[in-house]
Amino acid sequence: MNATWSRFNVISIVLGFAFLYLPIVLLVVFSFNESKLVTVWGGFSTKWYVSLFHNRGLMDATWVTARVGVISATVATVLGTLAALTLTRYTRFRGRLLFSGMVFAPLVMPEVITGLSLLLLFVAVGLDRGFLTVTLAHTTLTMCFVAVVVQSRLITFDRSLEEAAMDLGAPPVRTFFQITLPVIMPAIVSGWMLAFTLSLDDLVIASFTSGPGATTLPMKIYSQVRLGVTPEINAACTILIAVVAVGVIIASLVNKSREVQRQRDEQAAQRG
Repeated sequence: MNATWSRFNVISIVLGFAFLYLPIVLLVVFSFNESKLVTVWGGFSTKWYVSLFHNRGLMDATWVTARVGVISATVATVLGTLAALTLTRYTRFRGRLLFSGMVFAPLVMPEVITGLSLLLLFVAVGLDRGFLTVTLAHTTLTMCFVAVVVQSRLITFDRSLEEAAMDLGAPPVRTFFQITLPVIMPAIVSGWMLAFTLSLDDLVIASFTSGPGATTLPMKIYSQVRLGVTPEINAACTILIAVVAVGVIIASLVNKSREVQRQRDEQAAQRG
């Protein structure tokens, strides 16, 4: 019975991973296809990557997506970290429940509702849709995810370190930058990476809030896919997958190195 269940579990896991990742593998493989037909293998070639970099429309959309992602992720990281500090350190203040609900609302709100609400807001205040509105929309979307990641780290944070620093005469601001910030930095980096990835991936909210000259790469890909998938689209998606994968690997290595350094510091402190 145990062997049967073990075999069943292995098959289930293999089928599950195949369902999730086999389409991505096929997309990457056919991005190196010589043929214009994305479903017929015509030999290995990198010409579609060369053609991609000469496609002005896709390159402009990529540049817009990168700028929106970096700016929105950075702003969302700052605001999300401040929100997490507020919810963790100041547990009693008037309007805390409302503030918490407003911070985490995008987590459970359908993207269509969020996009439509932001569109109505921008129209009401007379803000023309474009690069700025897309950046603000992505900041609103991703800030709550950063707040969740940072808040989870702050909950387990040993506040005795801050108290010891302030007892030795360090002001609160200096304590935060020299004690608190280095400890929660892995969570902040992870939050930034998550926000940047969500910004790269977003299609629905960007469709509501974008305007002339602010077409993101997902919007460009979606508009071209409706007319048929081309090898250039496969190449563009492969590059996106590579960028996200490299970012995740770098974040994992940074977090691991910080954890190793923290353990070494604790061991050195115990020996001392």
